[in-house]
Amino acid sequence: MEDPLGHESRDAIHAAGKPSLLVQDGSVDIRGQPAIKSKSGNWKACPFILGNEACERLAFYGINTNLVVFLTTKLNQSNSTALVNATNWAGTCYITTLIGAFLADAYLGRYLTIAVFSAIYFVGMVLLTLTTAIPSLVPPKNDAASIGQLAVFYAALYLIALGTGGIKPCVSSFGADQFDENDEVEKKNKVSFFNWFYFSINIGALISSTLLVYVQNDVSWTLGFGIPAAMMGLAILSFFSGTVLYRHQKPGGSPLTRIAQVFSAALYKRKIKTLSDPSLLYETLACSIQGSRKLEHTDLFRFLDKAAIQVEGEKDNVSSWKLCTVTQVEEVKSLLKLGPIWATGIVFATVYSQMSTLFVEQGQGMDRSIGKHAHIGAASLSMFDTISVIVWVPIYDRLIVPAVRLYTKDVRGFTQLQRMGIGLIISITAMIAAAIVEIKRLAMARALQLLDPTQKTPEVPISVFWQAPQYFLVGAAEVFMFIGQLEFFYDQAPDAMRSFCSAFALTTVALGNYLSSLLVTIVMKVSAKNGKPGWIPSNNLNVGHADYFFWLLALLSTLNFILYLLYAHWYTYKKLHTENEGDKLVLTEIPANHDKDDECRL
Repeated sequence: MEDPLGHESRDAIHAAGKPSLLVQDGSVDIRGQPAIKSKSGNWKACPFILGNEACERLAFYGINTNLVVFLTTKLNQSNSTALVNATNWAGTCYITTLIGAFLADAYLGRYLTIAVFSAIYFVGMVLLTLTTAIPSLVPPKNDAASIGQLAVFYAALYLIALGTGGIKPCVSSFGADQFDENDEVEKKNKVSFFNWFYFSINIGALISSTLLVYVQNDVSWTLGFGIPAAMMGLAILSFFSGTVLYRHQKPGGSPLTRIAQVFSAALYKRKIKTLSDPSLLYETLACSIQGSRKLEHTDLFRFLDKAAIQVEGEKDNVSSWKLCTVTQVEEVKSLLKLGPIWATGIVFATVYSQMSTLFVEQGQGMDRSIGKHAHIGAASLSMFDTISVIVWVPIYDRLIVPAVRLYTKDVRGFTQLQRMGIGLIISITAMIAAAIVEIKRLAMARALQLLDPTQKTPEVPISVFWQAPQYFLVGAAEVFMFIGQLEFFYDQAPDAMRSFCSAFALTTVALGNYLSSLLVTIVMKVSAKNGKPGWIPSNNLNVGHADYFFWLLALLSTLNFILYLLYAHWYTYKKLHTENEGDKLVLTEIPANHDKDDECRL
């Protein structure tokens, strides 16, 4: 079988003594051979990855955007129960990213991991469609679903959660793998890739929040779930179509094992004095981690350096649980350094989760008519979020970055941490906007006496399009926070932990959803005492105070931003340089005490 990338061309490159024509970051083609720059990766491989992401996100948001409406209208759950179930499922979709990331980095590689979990995803989508198409699986109108019906429904839902979680941390990292960071042109292209990757996500989300919500609410839930299932099939087809063009990073073995080894070795040698000269620490001539390059010692978390101290009589082949390399120790330090920045993303994700939960319930209680004969689903208002992203991505990529770059001299314009900080500020304004709309909505409801606690939330004569600003602000916040986070965790991750660190970033969305559920539960427990309906009543939102919940999130977001400023000031970026060891390219990290100009300032 002929090599699509051409062994003859590769051999000619070596014979001509021009290894620079090969990708310099260790990437290989589908056959495991060093990838040729001109015939692989870069933008030529990205349309297949971006097409896959757009279709997959259409499938995901085709479920997520309107799930709370399905739970309340078809499974007859209360408002608060539906909120908790929807956010718990969304959280699980992101917590399962750790499974896919672990398998990708340790054993399968990103390509195979995407393939395996896409199949699981597709099975879940088909099963979910069947729960609305087979009469015995559909609950009677206005009656609770049976245990069997719920079992099949949740089995389908959580298969989807496993599938989407498995592929999500791999797709963005796999796309970034197509750009050689040792090539200045490709490195610049990679900065744009993350923006256009998120743009693709929101193209899928826009179709879901408009066309699919309409189909689900006004045509058929079977068709409304069947279309996302078909789009997931198209996503798989798009991904495999680019196979011969992809660049691959080899899996480096279990990152969890390497992390455990560092802590084990450091504890084993805890009584040994830390060395003042880092050049005496143990390191192999070539990096011992498959698919990775060497990292230079830093002065952070010096206790862990004990894992790399080679005592007298200890040979190079000693157990990795007793002696680790400097690069292995630095991997763990990198993760610890990312921890505080990661933690501040949780509250932002809690704000983001409101779009598919409380924003929808708020919209259900507003006038959703368009003209005299048409109306819009409350979940469709999320189209303003996606429109915001679609508008802001090209503005940011083509206008803001070049303009800011002239001032900062940074290839990214804003640093990654500055970009994320701006997103946190915008998210605060989104919650303030939502609270103001709810105050106006509740005032009208009380003026019209629409306060029967046994009714589902009656509509008040205020247009649902008053919600547009809060959705638009969340979208703007995403462009700064989520895209900055994607790029930040990919760039700051050790080579062999990039899927794992991408998953680490995505778990903030999971924990944000879980935090939202926890806050709803606590708020209802405290506010619904002595017969009071509470802030988020089970039926009629008009007798509650959802505005208080939005103010609570605004307050938490403000406190979170203050902590972020402290962490961002402390953090120093990984500054990379290369040095040659024969034909091998070695990635090193400048110590944390480098010039303060490299630190993030907001």
